[in-house]
Amino acid sequence: MNARAFRRSAVALAAFSASAIVLAGCASGNGDDAGSSDEKITLTVATFNDFGYTDELLKEYMDENPNVKVVHNRAATSNDARANYFQKLGKKGLADIEAIEVDWLPEVMKYSDLLAPVPDDLTDRWLDWKTEAATDPDGNLIGYGTDIGPEAVCYRQDLFEAAGLPSDPADVAAAIDGDWSKYFALGDQYTAATGEAFFDSAGSTYQGMINQVEAAYEDPESGDIIATENPEVKDIYDQVLAASATQSAHLGQWSDDWYAGMSNGAFATLLCPGWMLGQITGNAPDTTGWNIANVFPNGGGNWGGSYLTVPANGPHVKEAQALADWLTAPEQQIKAFENAGTFPSQVEALESDTLLSSTNEYFNNAPVGQIFTDRANAVTVSPFKGQYYFQINDAMQQALTRVEDGTQDAKTSWDQWVSEVDTIG
Repeated sequence: MNARAFRRSAVALAAFSASAIVLAGCASGNGDDAGSSDEKITLTVATFNDFGYTDELLKEYMDENPNVKVVHNRAATSNDARANYFQKLGKKGLADIEAIEVDWLPEVMKYSDLLAPVPDDLTDRWLDWKTEAATDPDGNLIGYGTDIGPEAVCYRQDLFEAAGLPSDPADVAAAIDGDWSKYFALGDQYTAATGEAFFDSAGSTYQGMINQVEAAYEDPESGDIIATENPEVKDIYDQVLAASATQSAHLGQWSDDWYAGMSNGAFATLLCPGWMLGQITGNAPDTTGWNIANVFPNGGGNWGGSYLTVPANGPHVKEAQALADWLTAPEQQIKAFENAGTFPSQVEALESDTLLSSTNEYFNNAPVGQIFTDRANAVTVSPFKGQYYFQINDAMQQALTRVEDGTQDAKTSWDQWVSEVDTIG
């Protein structure tokens, strides 16, 4: 993924917003072929977090293809899924369809020959930059694009009101609009008024910031690791830890306490790609105060996004390709967005007024379709993520956690991270 490709897609998204159309009669036909044989088969789909693939959605496919049973296995985190994926890729034990995250896509591309290519007639269904990132040197697209992760800011409107802060979404957006210092300044006001945490953790906030750096860890031309010498990385590390000292709840993402914090008020804001909506609604179903501000510090940011891949040595490759095709068709991407907030990467889905007019009752009827389309249009940087990105970033997350849990001070933890990065590659 390069910045130029992402800028092209942002322009395209703006055009889509201006000429929205209703999805009609555009279901992929490949899914109909999966059940044409009398053979009854089981297809396994392995994902992580929440892709929006509900039992009801998968039942639709099974109803259309009565000879196919779909079993959905979901890992707790992308780290768990990644470990399993690379342990078994090219061997035995992977699902018929395996989800991968964009942060480890560069590693996956080294083994593209072990994955069944996406059929040529489907390769133009996604945004250009989404396709380019998953296309190998031989021109094979190895991933069916699922979601992208344009970011907004989710916040507890009720907690903002109690703190005497602006609480209407437009007013919150105006208070945050600008660079990261504006976000942290609002956090200072909140903690001064309440004595409570403003954001969840240094790690998650760092992720939102580092995703705005075009080349944080590796040189796009040479592939050399530049992470420890890049002043932007050190500046972000220092800035987020300075704010963390008073504003962070010190709750690592995906932990039980982090999930509980969504309902118990442990933090008042959360950097919020579309897929985060499903995490909040699923873990704080009875909390009524969450809302979404159509803003992101320092402009726009994209966090995450995934693909479905089909291992080439699976027992039902053709049928798995048909299911992956169906799951990433425009209708299903819209349904997944409605189920879990996973923002579509499929071109026709982005043209849909079903998407653009979508609201979310849980988030006080926030116009989520328009918000995340606007946030996608605001993205101007697609950060380069080379083959070592995941390892370097994971080590950084651990460094931030050591400071937040009091194990090390900021300098000692930074120095350890530098030493760890020096051993990579």
